[in-house]
Amino acid sequence: MALPDTAPLLVGLLLLFHAFGAWAIVEVTMEDKVEVMAGETAQITCMFTTDEGLGGTTIQWFYVPPNKERQRIYNKEPMHEAAEQNTLFTHRISLNVNGTAAVLAIRDVGVRDNLEFICVIKTLTPEEAEGRTQLQVFKSPTFPTIEAVETGISVNEEAPSKIGSCRVKNGYPKPNITWYRNNMPLRNTPREVVVTSSTTIESSGLFSVQSELTMKVKKEHKDAVFYCEVIYFVPGATKMTESQHINITVYYLPTEVNIWVESPKGKIKEGDTLELRCDNNGNYPSSITTIKHQNSEYSVENKTMVRTNVKRLDGGVYECTFEETDNFEEISGSTKVSVNYLESAVITPKDSIAVMEGEELKASCNALSSLQTSTTWFKNEKLVSKGNTLSVKSATLETAGMYKCVVTVPEMEGMKTSSTLQVNVKGSPQILGPDVQEVETYETTVNLTCSATGFPAPTIMWTTSDGKNLNALQTETEDGAQSVVTFKITSNVKVFCNASNDFGSKVVEFNIKTKSKGFVIAIIIIAIFLLAILGSVLYFLYKKGRICGRSGKQDFSKRKSSKDNIVVEMKSDNTEEAILLGVNGEKQQPNDQ
Repeated sequence: MALPDTAPLLVGLLLLFHAFGAWAIVEVTMEDKVEVMAGETAQITCMFTTDEGLGGTTIQWFYVPPNKERQRIYNKEPMHEAAEQNTLFTHRISLNVNGTAAVLAIRDVGVRDNLEFICVIKTLTPEEAEGRTQLQVFKSPTFPTIEAVETGISVNEEAPSKIGSCRVKNGYPKPNITWYRNNMPLRNTPREVVVTSSTTIESSGLFSVQSELTMKVKKEHKDAVFYCEVIYFVPGATKMTESQHINITVYYLPTEVNIWVESPKGKIKEGDTLELRCDNNGNYPSSITTIKHQNSEYSVENKTMVRTNVKRLDGGVYECTFEETDNFEEISGSTKVSVNYLESAVITPKDSIAVMEGEELKASCNALSSLQTSTTWFKNEKLVSKGNTLSVKSATLETAGMYKCVVTVPEMEGMKTSSTLQVNVKGSPQILGPDVQEVETYETTVNLTCSATGFPAPTIMWTTSDGKNLNALQTETEDGAQSVVTFKITSNVKVFCNASNDFGSKVVEFNIKTKSKGFVIAIIIIAIFLLAILGSVLYFLYKKGRICGRSGKQDFSKRKSSKDNIVVEMKSDNTEEAILLGVNGEKQQPNDQ
């Protein structure tokens, strides 16, 4: 506060200096700029010198509004100081004078304080000096956000396509955005790369910047990484923030189409399930993939075509065609499929063959196949020959029978076919069994069986020794005939089986002997009687004490000794010594035997 009684003195001194024409020297020194982050306290220093001393010095602070006259915000006189009312800084500033340094403090600075400040020093004489400092306020922007286009981009687009946009908010001074692809900065290039930016000044005075990247997409960009870099300023430095990385989907036409057999692996045979897979080195979305075979066309699902139970006609060239539906461009690839086959085995002669006994048997077996085959012959499940020809130099009756020809493909498991051949050997009949067979029976009815081999199948006749023909049932077998006769007998009799065909005959004799049932009964009665006598003798010996160890294990044996001397050896589980008893029951030593 100014003192009233000092004012006349100061005025007088001023007039005195003026009268003598002596002017004071005043100098002011200030920094060109002061940098501070928003929200902090800025300190602007005004260094001054005067040869009058500090007693009569007046310090005034001004700021320069945009496009306006300077406006005072603080005034310090020798006897009075105060902040000007109703200014932007009224409640946020203070002044600290220390010797010849006057420091103006501005609290909670914002971007609106980014102004020029003036320090004016006055003395008692009209001499004055001033200095200026630019206050620069900084605000770090938010972390940049980046968005990629959601749809894919075709390499066929004539004009550059939008890749994405990058946005950063609330920075001061204005941040700068640079786009990168695979760590390489992107600059505007005619018809190739276009970067456009727009700036928004928020109500707070902060800057928000948005940048958009458009470019001509190529196939090699399908794996490219895009991101934006934001450069912003802080007091005494420049900082950089990198956004997240993004990828784009690039649609491009294929330059090659491949088709291959997915399964089965290896060779294909008739009856297999064929799975063909078709793929290309493009990824165009608006496309159709088809597989053509001969005059047929098949749709492809998930790049795969399946055909079940394939035949040899399913072999040949399969062509996979990729068609881009926007411009109707096509590209194709093909593969050849071989379906291996094995036809039914064919035996020559067919079905059956008849050869004379002693002649050569010869037959062949063949099966048409796309691969090398192996042929084997079996009779009664037993291997008899290898190769497609069956040969027997001199056929016998044992040669006759059913033969099976089996044809396989060694290099492909599961390829197999077979056929059969009935071999008949012409010759006189042979009857199974000895020429004379003995038959004993106690029955009054007998069944006789006669089996004969030979071709043609022999005719079997039954006769008795007295020339009587017997009626019998005859059936043909695989290698001849069989006959069963049933007749009543009253006494011993001979029955003859006569098998004959165009090449001879064979006779077998059955000698039938009857046995009386009474004789059998008599034998049974005698056996029972002898068993009863044996039981009585044993019981008698037991009662006389001649048999010991009723519950022990006993061994009885006869051995030759002196006349009327019987030795019985007794062994017991509870004795270590063998006791020999004579006829009279006297004990004998073992060495007396």
